[in-house]
Amino acid sequence: MKASIQALAAILVFFSALPVAGGEISGPPKVIDGDTVEVAGERIRLHGIDAPEMRQDCTGPQGLPYSCGKKSKAHLSQIIGLHELICQATKRDRYGRLIATCTTVPIQINARLVRDGWALAYRKYSPDYQELEQQAQQEGLGLWQGSFTPPWTWRLQQRRGSHE
Repeated sequence: MKASIQALAAILVFFSALPVAGGEISGPPKVIDGDTVEVAGERIRLHGIDAPEMRQDCTGPQGLPYSCGKKSKAHLSQIIGLHELICQATKRDRYGRLIATCTTVPIQINARLVRDGWALAYRKYSPDYQELEQQAQQEGLGLWQGSFTPPWTWRLQQRRGSHE
Protein backbone atom coordinates (compact mmCIF):
# COMPACT_ATOMS: atom_id res chain seq x y z
CA MET A 1 0.00 0.00 0.00
CA LYS A 2 2.79 2.42 0.95
CA ALA A 3 4.62 1.66 -2.33
CA SER A 4 1.50 2.41 -4.39
CA ILE A 5 1.00 5.72 -2.58
CA GLN A 6 4.63 6.62 -3.26
CA ALA A 7 4.24 5.66 -6.92
CA LEU A 8 1.12 7.82 -7.19
CA ALA A 9 2.95 10.73 -5.56
CA ALA A 10 5.85 10.33 -8.02
CA ILE A 11 3.42 10.38 -10.95
CA LEU A 12 1.72 13.52 -9.64
CA VAL A 13 5.09 15.24 -9.21
CA PHE A 14 6.07 14.21 -12.76
CA PHE A 15 2.87 15.59 -14.31
CA SER A 16 3.02 18.79 -12.27
CA ALA A 17 6.47 19.42 -13.78
CA LEU A 18 5.11 19.21 -17.33
CA PRO A 19 4.22 22.41 -19.18
CA VAL A 20 0.88 23.82 -18.10
CA ALA A 21 -2.06 23.29 -20.42
CA GLY A 22 -3.73 26.40 -21.76
CA GLY A 23 -0.76 27.61 -23.71
CA GLU A 24 0.29 27.56 -27.31
CA ILE A 25 2.73 25.02 -28.70
CA SER A 26 4.02 25.23 -32.23
CA GLY A 27 6.53 23.53 -34.43
CA PRO A 28 6.98 20.77 -36.95
CA PRO A 29 4.75 17.82 -36.01
CA LYS A 30 5.33 14.11 -35.91
CA VAL A 31 2.06 12.30 -36.68
CA ILE A 32 1.53 9.43 -34.24
CA ASP A 33 -1.91 8.28 -35.38
CA GLY A 34 -5.13 9.79 -36.74
CA ASP A 35 -5.80 11.95 -33.68
CA THR A 36 -2.40 12.30 -31.98
CA VAL A 37 0.68 14.32 -32.90
CA GLU A 38 3.90 15.27 -31.23
CA VAL A 39 5.03 18.90 -31.34
CA ALA A 40 8.08 20.34 -29.55
CA GLY A 41 8.45 17.12 -27.56
CA GLU A 42 4.84 17.18 -26.36
CA ARG A 43 2.37 14.40 -27.17
CA ILE A 44 -0.89 16.09 -28.20
CA ARG A 45 -4.32 14.47 -28.47
CA LEU A 46 -6.57 16.42 -30.83
CA HIS A 47 -9.53 17.87 -28.94
CA GLY A 48 -13.07 16.68 -29.62
CA ILE A 49 -12.30 13.97 -32.17
CA ASP A 50 -11.62 10.24 -32.20
CA ALA A 51 -9.94 8.48 -35.11
CA PRO A 52 -9.62 4.74 -35.75
CA GLU A 53 -6.81 3.00 -33.91
CA MET A 54 -3.69 1.99 -35.85
CA ARG A 55 -4.60 -1.71 -35.64
CA GLN A 56 -8.25 -1.11 -36.52
CA ASP A 57 -9.71 -2.40 -39.78
CA CYS A 58 -12.85 -1.15 -41.49
CA THR A 59 -14.81 -2.26 -44.53
CA GLY A 60 -14.49 -0.29 -47.76
CA PRO A 61 -17.18 0.50 -50.33
CA GLN A 62 -16.66 -2.83 -52.15
CA GLY A 63 -16.93 -4.78 -48.90
CA LEU A 64 -13.20 -5.38 -48.59
CA PRO A 65 -11.35 -4.81 -45.31
CA TYR A 66 -8.68 -2.12 -45.08
CA SER A 67 -6.60 -0.56 -42.32
CA CYS A 68 -8.67 2.51 -41.53
CA GLY A 69 -6.35 3.42 -38.64
CA LYS A 70 -3.39 3.67 -41.00
CA LYS A 71 -5.52 5.48 -43.58
CA SER A 72 -6.62 8.05 -40.97
CA LYS A 73 -3.00 8.63 -39.94
CA ALA A 74 -1.99 9.05 -43.59
CA HIS A 75 -4.80 11.56 -44.13
CA LEU A 76 -3.66 13.61 -41.12
CA SER A 77 -0.11 13.57 -42.51
CA GLN A 78 -1.42 14.70 -45.89
CA ILE A 79 -3.42 17.58 -44.39
CA ILE A 80 -0.42 18.81 -42.42
CA GLY A 81 2.05 18.33 -45.26
CA LEU A 82 5.27 20.18 -44.53
CA HIS A 83 3.58 22.86 -42.43
CA GLU A 84 4.21 23.57 -38.79
CA LEU A 85 1.33 23.12 -36.36
CA ILE A 86 0.07 25.73 -33.96
CA CYS A 87 -1.77 24.03 -31.09
CA GLN A 88 -3.88 25.65 -28.39
CA ALA A 89 -3.81 23.32 -25.39
CA THR A 90 -6.72 23.24 -22.96
CA LYS A 91 -5.81 20.50 -20.46
CA ARG A 92 -4.08 17.15 -20.05
CA ASP A 93 -5.73 13.75 -20.34
CA ARG A 94 -5.22 10.84 -17.97
CA TYR A 95 -2.18 9.73 -19.98
CA GLY A 96 -0.45 13.11 -19.63
CA ARG A 97 -1.07 14.16 -23.23
CA LEU A 98 -2.08 17.74 -23.92
CA ILE A 99 -5.57 18.11 -25.34
CA ALA A 100 -5.45 20.75 -28.05
CA THR A 101 -6.96 22.25 -31.15
CA CYS A 102 -4.32 22.49 -33.84
CA THR A 103 -4.05 24.50 -37.04
CA THR A 104 -1.85 24.96 -40.03
CA VAL A 105 -2.76 28.31 -41.49
CA PRO A 106 -5.58 28.34 -42.57
CA ILE A 107 -6.67 24.74 -41.78
CA GLN A 108 -8.16 23.80 -38.41
CA ILE A 109 -6.87 20.20 -38.29
CA ASN A 110 -9.42 18.73 -35.85
CA ALA A 111 -12.37 20.01 -37.91
CA ARG A 112 -10.83 18.99 -41.21
CA LEU A 113 -10.28 15.37 -40.11
CA VAL A 114 -13.94 15.05 -39.13
CA ARG A 115 -15.19 16.89 -42.24
CA ASP A 116 -13.13 14.62 -44.49
CA GLY A 117 -14.59 11.59 -42.71
CA TRP A 118 -11.35 10.22 -41.20
CA ALA A 119 -12.26 10.97 -37.58
CA LEU A 120 -15.50 11.11 -35.63
CA ALA A 121 -16.86 13.79 -33.33
CA TYR A 122 -16.00 12.55 -29.84
CA ARG A 123 -19.32 13.49 -28.26
CA LYS A 124 -18.29 12.09 -24.88
CA TYR A 125 -15.88 15.00 -24.54
CA SER A 126 -17.15 17.73 -26.85
CA PRO A 127 -20.08 18.66 -29.10
CA ASP A 128 -17.81 20.74 -31.36
CA TYR A 129 -17.68 18.64 -34.52
CA GLN A 130 -21.08 16.94 -34.73
CA GLU A 131 -22.33 18.94 -37.73
CA LEU A 132 -19.14 18.28 -39.66
CA GLU A 133 -19.48 14.57 -38.94
CA GLN A 134 -23.06 14.60 -40.24
CA GLN A 135 -21.92 16.32 -43.44
CA ALA A 136 -19.16 13.74 -43.99
CA GLN A 137 -21.64 10.92 -43.37
CA GLN A 138 -24.23 12.38 -45.78
CA GLU A 139 -21.57 12.76 -48.47
CA GLY A 140 -20.07 9.30 -47.88
CA LEU A 141 -16.57 10.61 -47.20
CA GLY A 142 -13.68 8.76 -45.57
CA LEU A 143 -14.87 6.10 -43.14
CA TRP A 144 -18.43 6.72 -44.29
CA GLN A 145 -17.67 5.13 -47.70
CA GLY A 146 -18.09 1.72 -46.08
CA SER A 147 -18.75 0.39 -42.60
CA PHE A 148 -16.75 0.70 -39.40
CA THR A 149 -16.89 0.33 -35.66
CA PRO A 150 -16.53 3.65 -33.83
CA PRO A 151 -13.03 3.81 -32.30
CA TRP A 152 -14.34 4.03 -28.71
CA THR A 153 -16.37 0.83 -29.26
CA TRP A 154 -13.44 -0.90 -30.99
CA ARG A 155 -11.15 -0.13 -28.03
CA LEU A 156 -13.73 -1.47 -25.58
CA GLN A 157 -14.06 -4.68 -27.61
CA GLN A 158 -10.27 -5.09 -27.61
CA ARG A 159 -10.12 -4.70 -23.83
CA ARG A 160 -12.85 -7.32 -23.44
CA GLY A 161 -11.08 -9.66 -25.87
CA SER A 162 -13.93 -9.51 -28.36
CA HIS A 163 -13.19 -9.27 -32.07
CA GLU A 164 -16.77 -8.93 -33.24
